[in-house]
Amino acid sequence: MSTARTTPAFLAKVRKTPFWVQIVGGLVLGLLLGWIARAGDVSWLTTTLDTIGKTFVQLLKLAVPPLVFTAIVVSVANLRNVTNAARLAARTLFWFLATSLIAVAIGLGLGLLTDPGKGANLSTQGLKAPEKAGTWVDFLTGIIPTNIADAFLKVNVLQIVFLAVVVGAAILKIGEKAAPALKLGEAVLELTQTALWWVIRLAPLGTLGLIGKSVAVYGWDLLEPFATLTADVYIGCALVLFGVYSVLLRLVGGVNPLNFFKGAWPAIQLAFVSRSSVGTLPVTRRVTERLGVPSEYASFAVPFGATTKMDGCAAIYPALASIFVAQVYGIQLGIGDYLLIAFVSVIGSAATAGLTGAIVMLTLTLSTLGLPLEGVGLLLAIDPILDMIRTATNVAGQVVVPILVSAREKTLDLAAYDNPTGDLLAADRPTAIPAQTTTEPAAV
Repeated sequence: MSTARTTPAFLAKVRKTPFWVQIVGGLVLGLLLGWIARAGDVSWLTTTLDTIGKTFVQLLKLAVPPLVFTAIVVSVANLRNVTNAARLAARTLFWFLATSLIAVAIGLGLGLLTDPGKGANLSTQGLKAPEKAGTWVDFLTGIIPTNIADAFLKVNVLQIVFLAVVVGAAILKIGEKAAPALKLGEAVLELTQTALWWVIRLAPLGTLGLIGKSVAVYGWDLLEPFATLTADVYIGCALVLFGVYSVLLRLVGGVNPLNFFKGAWPAIQLAFVSRSSVGTLPVTRRVTERLGVPSEYASFAVPFGATTKMDGCAAIYPALASIFVAQVYGIQLGIGDYLLIAFVSVIGSAATAGLTGAIVMLTLTLSTLGLPLEGVGLLLAIDPILDMIRTATNVAGQVVVPILVSAREKTLDLAAYDNPTGDLLAADRPTAIPAQTTTEPAAV
C-alpha cells in the first residue's frame, strides 16, 4: 500500500524536476556507473548501459523518416501563408552559408595553430577504408532516389528531403484540391511529434546509458593520442556556439545573447546527449518559437536547418579531421587544399543529413582532397565523444539563424525573446507544425 503511494509521488517529483536537471543527473550517474563497470570489470553493467543507450538512439531514429518527410512537406506547402516567403528562404540560406563559412574558418585556424596530428603516435597499419566513401558524384546523384521505398527503409535523409520538397511544392502548386493531402500530412506530423516527445522524456535515461557505455568501454586512456584533436573540436565548437553566435545575435539581431541561451538550452543539451539534430527537431522547433520567431516561419526554417545546417559536423570537424589525417600520414596540405576544405564544408553540409555521426561528410572531404580514407578508421573510436559537442553546435545554429532573420525582418516577438521562461516538459505535446496563425510560445 505504502509502496503504491510512494511510486506515484516519486514520479510526480521527477516530472516537476527541470529537464536540464534530469539530464545532468543522468550524465553524472552515467559517468559513475561507467567508471564502476570499467574499474570492476563488471560486464553485465557495461552491457546494460550499452542496451539503454542503443535503445534510446534507436527510438529517436525510428521517428526520422516520417518526421522529416511530413515536416518538410507541410512547411513547404504552407509557405503560401508566409509573407515574403521567397525573401525569407533566401535570407535563411544566406545565413546558413555565412555561419558555416565562419565555422570552417575557425576549424582551419585551430588546426593550423595546434597541429593536432603531430605527435599522435598512431599506427595506420591494417586500417581499411570505409566500404562506401562519400564522393561528389554519389552526393549529387544520391539526392534523387531510384526507389521511393528504399529512401525510407534505408533512412536516406537526403533523399527523403528531396521527395518531401517535391511533394510540398506540388501541394503548393495545386492549391485547394490538395488540401486533403496537406491535412493528412499535418495529422501524421503531429502524431509523430507526440510519440517522439514521449521518447524525449527518456533522454535522462539515454544520457545515462550513452555516457556510461563510453566510459566503460573506452575509458579515458583512449583520448591520449587524440588529446589535441579532441580539445580543438570542443574549443572550436565552443567558440562558434558561445562566441560567434553571441556576436551575431548582438550585432545583427540586436538582441541579448543571454536570453538566447536561456531559451535554447533545452534543445542544445538534448542534442549533446542524443547526437541527432533530427531527433531533437521537436524541441528545437519549440524553443525557436518560445524565443519569439513566428510559427509560420519557424515551421519552414527549423526542419530545413535540421537537415542542412551543420556547423559542428560539416564545418569545424571536417576541417580539423582533414588536417589531423594529413599530419598522421605525413601529407602536406597547401592553400588550395584549405580553400577546398572550406568549399566542401559550406556546400556539402546537407550530406550529413541530421543523423548521428559525421562519417559521410568526413569521407566526402577526404576523398575530395585525395587524403587516405583509411584515416576515417582512426577517428571512429572517439567519434561519439566528438559528436556530442558537434551536434549541440549544429542545433544552436539551427535556432540562431531564424532569430537573426526574424529580427532583421522586424517579425521577432521581442517580449517573448526577452522572457523565455518555463520548463521544457511543462506540456507533453509539442505545437503542431505549422500553425496557421502566430500562437503563444509553448511553455518550455
